[in-house]
Amino acid sequence: MEKFVAGLALGAMLGALLVANSNKTRALVKKSQEELREKVDNYIDEKLSSMESGEEENGAKSLSKKK
Repeated sequence: MEKFVAGLALGAMLGALLVANSNKTRALVKKSQEELREKVDNYIDEKLSSMESGEEENGAKSLSKKK
């Protein structure tokens, strides 16, 4: 178990050094992060717009019931 944890820590450190010293890898990571942010933003915008349209429909239905 101790060897596994030591290997995991060593691998993480070497991976971090590889990313820090490689411009291509760093650019790839930044690009992937930006794409993920855009996808999350679009998903949140879609959910908010669907919630807003749902509230407008519910408000119109409740007004028609009151009449």
